[in-house]
Amino acid sequence: MVDEGRVVTAKLPEELAARLDAAGERIERSKSWIIRQAVTEWLAEEQRRDELTREAMKSIDEGRFYTQEEVERYFAEKRKKRSRTAHAA
Repeated sequence: MVDEGRVVTAKLPEELAARLDAAGERIERSKSWIIRQAVTEWLAEEQRRDELTREAMKSIDEGRFYTQEEVERYFAEKRKKRSRTAHAA
């Protein structure tokens, strides 16, 4: 099997490195495999956060947002309704 990857070095705290070693032994995978999986998942989540942030900024630019006062009024009304329902029961 030809390894076409690029070596990247990272310094880990001793406790984290020990946990990585233990996990590798437990699941019978190399540290490289575990780190590849972790970085892949982190990058996917980071991309998702970035996309959501860009969508939110676009909504703001287009004037699609609620003010703090509108949000507070909305939740105050929900609390009132819930309180009335609880007292009626």
